[in-house]
Amino acid sequence: MTKDELKKFKLPDRPGVYIFKKGRKILYIGKATNLRDRVRSYFAADLVAARGGRVVGMVEMADRLSSQTTGSVLEALILEAELIKRHQPPYNVDEKDNKSWNYVVITKEDFPRVLLVRGRELYSAGGGSSFGGQKWDQKDVKYTFGPFPHGMQLQEAVKTVRRIFPFRDSKCIPCGQGKNKPCRPCFNRQIGLCPGVCTGEVSKVEYARTIRNIKDLFSANFHGLKRRLAREMRAAARSEHFEEATKLRRQISALEHIRDVSLIKSENKISSGGGVRIEAYDVAHTGGSETVAVMTVVSNGEKLPAAYRKFEIHSATNNDTAALREVLERRLGHPEWPLPRVFVVDGGIGQMNAAKKVLNKAGISVPLVGVVKNEFHKPERLIGDRHTISVHEHDILLANSEAHRFAITWHRSRRRRAMGW
Repeated sequence: MTKDELKKFKLPDRPGVYIFKKGRKILYIGKATNLRDRVRSYFAADLVAARGGRVVGMVEMADRLSSQTTGSVLEALILEAELIKRHQPPYNVDEKDNKSWNYVVITKEDFPRVLLVRGRELYSAGGGSSFGGQKWDQKDVKYTFGPFPHGMQLQEAVKTVRRIFPFRDSKCIPCGQGKNKPCRPCFNRQIGLCPGVCTGEVSKVEYARTIRNIKDLFSANFHGLKRRLAREMRAAARSEHFEEATKLRRQISALEHIRDVSLIKSENKISSGGGVRIEAYDVAHTGGSETVAVMTVVSNGEKLPAAYRKFEIHSATNNDTAALREVLERRLGHPEWPLPRVFVVDGGIGQMNAAKKVLNKAGISVPLVGVVKNEFHKPERLIGDRHTISVHEHDILLANSEAHRFAITWHRSRRRRAMGW
């Protein structure tokens, strides 16, 4: 598809989901705050630098485009995940297995928890791992929603949903579950984000209605949910249950006038890095054991922790350059992550050469900077493109510092767990 061919598709200035196709085959599904502007961005002159050659190839292959508008960015986020799950588009799911996605889970309990989890937690072999702060097994899961490609935006979405339909999380202990323990309000009960499971203020029947609402919402059944709430509101009013009717009216109004400010802000940060995106990489291990690598992101002097990523290294032990090659190859397998303005590696000529080979093989021409450390592991000098270093030195050093901290913290945590501490 070319920019001229795009003109025949009428795209509205509204939030929604867009779908690139070749014939009837769906290639890619994405969501947008503004459908027209978002799809136009795929035909910008700097698309290769911004999104990578793989996305350019997808756009060139596509010959059809469809879209579906939604009432809010929240609804677009949820609909995108539902459609990806249903259609499994190759340019969404290739090279990204279930363990890399984000999911919303509702547990199978009298008072279910609503949790945001990573696929690696959800699909751990045999279960029995940490899940929402507690031990779990697959039998503990009643509903799963996702995959959601954008973890930062999903966090904001769950916060928005919780303000409309307060729910229980893993920090809330249902009243009466602890032996000889008084029913104490959890922190979220005190700020109105838990309906009172911990204090005994809500019955199982009442809470089940809340869970049904959340299930309908994350199933993308937006219109059905609003219609049902309207019926329940009218029934409550006829029965003179005016307090319940008022609560339902507030929920309907909140769904119809969702404030998407935080979601739009999150989308802008993820899609553009908030401006100039700098990515830094570091490797950590002890004598080759528990080898891990991380990616950190900095933009305009600000850390973007939601964009940080962790990688367990499989192909190398006690070989930092080989580990760096692996992590960069895996990172470039994610076309949904925007390419940075600068790649930063921890190390000297060896690490720089390893990174250059990976980038050249992928056909990516993004400036590369190495941070050379002294014997105290403090930055001694920067090597690479001099203009890039002079313009972005502060962000390069901040990203590198964050990568070192993030890698060491995660590595130590894994070592303690491996040693049973």
